[in-house]
Amino acid sequence: MPGTEALLPLAVAVPLLGAVVLALAGRWLPRLAIDGLTTALAAADMMCLALLWARTGDGRAVSWLGGWTPSKGESVGIVLVADRLGSGLALLVATLVLAVVAYSWRYFDEPSGEKSGTFPALLLLFEAGMCGFALTGDLFNAFVFFELMGVVAYALTGYRIEDPRPLHGALTFGIVNSLAAYCSLLGIGLLYARTGELGLAQLGRSLDNHGRDALVVCAFVLVLTGPLVKAAVAPFHFWLPDAHAVAPTPVCMLLSGVMVELGVYGTARIYWTVFAGPGGIPQPAVRTTLLALGVGTALIGAVMCWQQRNIKRLLAFSTISHIGLFLSGVALLVPEGLAGTALYVAGHACAKAALFALTGVLLDRYGSVDEHGLHGQARDLPVLGVLFALGGLALAGLPPFGTGLGKAIAENASEHELWWFPGVFILVSAVTGGAVLRVTLRVFTGAGPYPSERPGEPETTGEGEEPEIQGPSRKIPLPMLAVPGVLLLGSLLVGVLPAVGRSLADASRLFISRPGYTGAVLRFAVPSAQTPPSTGWTSSGVLLGFVSSVLAVAAALTAVRASRGRRSAQLNHRLVLPLRRLHSGLLGDYVCWLAVGIAVLLTALTAQTRW
Repeated sequence: MPGTEALLPLAVAVPLLGAVVLALAGRWLPRLAIDGLTTALAAADMMCLALLWARTGDGRAVSWLGGWTPSKGESVGIVLVADRLGSGLALLVATLVLAVVAYSWRYFDEPSGEKSGTFPALLLLFEAGMCGFALTGDLFNAFVFFELMGVVAYALTGYRIEDPRPLHGALTFGIVNSLAAYCSLLGIGLLYARTGELGLAQLGRSLDNHGRDALVVCAFVLVLTGPLVKAAVAPFHFWLPDAHAVAPTPVCMLLSGVMVELGVYGTARIYWTVFAGPGGIPQPAVRTTLLALGVGTALIGAVMCWQQRNIKRLLAFSTISHIGLFLSGVALLVPEGLAGTALYVAGHACAKAALFALTGVLLDRYGSVDEHGLHGQARDLPVLGVLFALGGLALAGLPPFGTGLGKAIAENASEHELWWFPGVFILVSAVTGGAVLRVTLRVFTGAGPYPSERPGEPETTGEGEEPEIQGPSRKIPLPMLAVPGVLLLGSLLVGVLPAVGRSLADASRLFISRPGYTGAVLRFAVPSAQTPPSTGWTSSGVLLGFVSSVLAVAAALTAVRASRGRRSAQLNHRLVLPLRRLHSGLLGDYVCWLAVGIAVLLTALTAQTRW
């Protein structure tokens, strides 16, 4: 059995080499062999990461590739670092990839006469990029893995090249994220010019020996632009709903389930290891700025989620809204907020991937993801309806789902001065969960009258979609129901199993210990970190979870039974309609918002930083 250090490169090498094998041999292998080989490779990588997560324990695993270990605190080699949070996120990636591979068995119809392993090869390459980003200890290699992840995501989004809509979505996705990546590369160049280092630990230590100045603030903003855009944080979020609306269902499961969450992880990792010291950015400035971004993203995403009738876009805006909550939890800069966010991410990943998988069944059976057009159509799919409702309740934070536990811990992590913080979590969870439950009532039960049209308002209906498999009238394949069921069970287990919470509490304690990270990488002793936070259920957490769930159910019932009144129409016209029109689908608009966001971030941090 390989040692702990050997597991780190294996976690990246297995899917990377597997992708090469599938790309080369896929043309000659039968489809069943391709599915079997892809599943075996995905399972092997998940087992490797599960073993790494178990062996990491309360410390960190460090692997210097090629044996280029530090000498007298100096290093030139490539380093991979695994703590419980990083390896846990990589394990979540591997788990969702395995679920997507199982869901995708015989899912796509290859061109006539062609037996290609292109799609599964891209999935494994995507996994290699995401796992590498979660485990790297070098800022430039983080950029490389981030770009590998991005390029593959563009290809997966536009996989159906015969349809212009996926190509347009992939083009928007690619250009906006590539521009953000160039900003990150420029920031990395500034840091390298200042310190002569690229390792995260070495950068942080070197910055502490320099005075804080405008270059550091500028580098911080530029480096974080890439992760914040990938995370779809407002105002960098416009690309995400356009991409999700047209990407194949299995791809949406990964994009919303774990890729965007990696952007939040990257933001936290870069700040705590590089910029959290005396030579970096003051904590109050970072806390205020990221908290404002997080709350704004959560509220914008919730409002837009409720307005959608295209189910895939609805789920995409729900993801944006929850990303805002995740960023808000991280922005508290305390172990409790980080531990709650980690639990929230794990529970949300399973629930959101399950909801996209169930939406894929609707698309393949009815050729539509339009909530209005599907009104009452799926009455003959009661199992699907129950699973969809459970997914909506999970998003609403219903105990004992993992989303509810993470939400409760994050709410409790805010200080008394942030009295409004739990209210944001309750409101956003109720609105996003209520939107999913509204879809459930209309599509699976036919509740309420047929929804009225809204003339003069921009609509993306989801009608006229092409089924992603042949024979949509055939019996639903077992994996397409089993996978979302298992994923929802996983979301439940995150909240039920105490060991998961305890492990992530230890992980959050280690994550924010900057001296501990530097000492582990450069191999010198440091004092142990502080006591881990409590991550169990509390009476207030359970109560608030039930409150948000009841509000979600009430909102869904009200929406399907009541027609929109005059006051509601006026409010929608004055406040909501302008927000909807900002999501124009025009690439030039999105690039402008990227520039505006960078300028606002730079201005806000500069105004709060003294040097």
